[in-house]
Amino acid sequence: MANDYLIVIDMQNDFVDGALGTPEAQAIASDVAAYARSFEGTVAFTKDTHEENYLQTQEGRNLPVVHCVRDTPGWELAPELEAVRAERQAIVFEKPTFGSVQLVWWLAQENDEHPIDSIELVGLCTDICVVSNALLIKAHFPEIPVRVRAGLCAGVTPKAHEAALSTMRSCQVEVL
Repeated sequence: MANDYLIVIDMQNDFVDGALGTPEAQAIASDVAAYARSFEGTVAFTKDTHEENYLQTQEGRNLPVVHCVRDTPGWELAPELEAVRAERQAIVFEKPTFGSVQLVWWLAQENDEHPIDSIELVGLCTDICVVSNALLIKAHFPEIPVRVRAGLCAGVTPKAHEAALSTMRSCQVEVL
């Protein structure tokens, strides 16, 4: 049996319909939940996680929109994704920035125990956190197929989404 992994990136309220929500993010939420629910492998989630001092951080000074502050409604996974996370008892990686080094370390431990056959990513935002995590994972695992499901991702804008997909293709991340 294949040892496949699905990483659901930042499907949080603030990115779906909150402070930084977009119609594109809202449009994929149900499909991402359905895909994660039916995925035949291990599913993990990431959560963009900021503290109350967000506006004083480097990111906050460059993107001055308070979002995903720990323990707020906007920080929580969108309800349908939280239901999947709970059903699957999936691990969640809180990340203070775009990519998750902890996620990569965990995948490395998992790969040491049982070699990983493939890693897929879905979620938000294609041009920020999806691309960051895809490239971190691909850099650490150059021989494992890393895939991004374009139809289950949304960018800050459709143009930014397409640009990120192009970047990932050029870095040997397969775009499905």
